[in-house]
Amino acid sequence: MKLNLLLPFLAVCQSVAALPTDLLDKRETVQGFDISHYQGTVNFQGAYNSGARFVIIKATEGTTYIDPGFSSHYNGATSTGLIRGGYHFAHPDSSSGATQANFFLAHGGGWSGDGRTLPGMLDIEYNPNGATCYGLSHSAMVNWIQSFVDTYHSKTSRYPLIYTTNDWWTTCTGNSAAFHTTCPLVLARYSSAGPGTIPGGWPYQTIWQNADTYTYGGDSDKFNGGLTGLKKLATG
Repeated sequence: MKLNLLLPFLAVCQSVAALPTDLLDKRETVQGFDISHYQGTVNFQGAYNSGARFVIIKATEGTTYIDPGFSSHYNGATSTGLIRGGYHFAHPDSSSGATQANFFLAHGGGWSGDGRTLPGMLDIEYNPNGATCYGLSHSAMVNWIQSFVDTYHSKTSRYPLIYTTNDWWTTCTGNSAAFHTTCPLVLARYSSAGPGTIPGGWPYQTIWQNADTYTYGGDSDKFNGGLTGLKKLATG
């Protein structure tokens, strides 16, 4: 997302920063959720009826894995009227950012200006199979992410969302601020007390993954704003 598209969100963030805590807790959000094939059954209609308006669906991982549930999940979200998008789980130790972005784009990670499709999300976090930072230095990791971001943007005209945690981003990128004016932040922190420390120079989180369970399937997400803002994120 270009800086001029982030500015309205930044203005909102600056205006609410001075509000008392009790008012901050009541600011407008939109419920959403994220899923992968591990959720064998997802109740899209139940989620929509309860107020959810978006879902982010795992599409790919590395350069060899396509989530077997992606197509059915995407179709289910579409038929229910949810705004939806795909995500890619990164493996920075296996191939370049550009290679993985192209794999993601070829298998469900694209974007269209139909008003119902979110830009793709790069899930960059703890290595499930080895060293936390995949054996990369801070600069090498930032370069890998930049390669993914640049490739995705060149093919879609949109910047991808970046999903991470404060701890991983600080540990593995040196708390890089290279993406805070382009890529919307999806911040994971499972807490009822709020999203916590925002890393990387981002002034706020665009989406907060606030719990690793959700009644209708997957993890719970909160868009930081109202439905108009969510639709703006989808349309660009």
